[in-house]
Amino acid sequence: MKITRKEVEHVAKLARLALRDEEIETLTNQLGNILTYVEKLNELDTTNIEPTSHVLPIKNVLREDEERKSIEREKALGNAPDRTEEFFRVPKVIE
Repeated sequence: MKITRKEVEHVAKLARLALRDEEIETLTNQLGNILTYVEKLNELDTTNIEPTSHVLPIKNVLREDEERKSIEREKALGNAPDRTEEFFRVPKVIE
């Protein structure tokens, strides 16, 4: 499976990466090689293989939820670099 220069530029734009021309060429080749390798995995016969999320039979041990008292607002905001009377103040990230 080949990846095009245009696709690499699109992904870089989405990731907000400024890439030089030689970096785009290098990534196009590297990602193409990765996709070619992954495509080979489709050739494997997985008919009798059970889908798993982990290779080992592990299980999460979770505690029961229990109601507890919240941290006091002043204590929570105590080390905040920027805040209002009641909230953390964070930089705007949506343009």
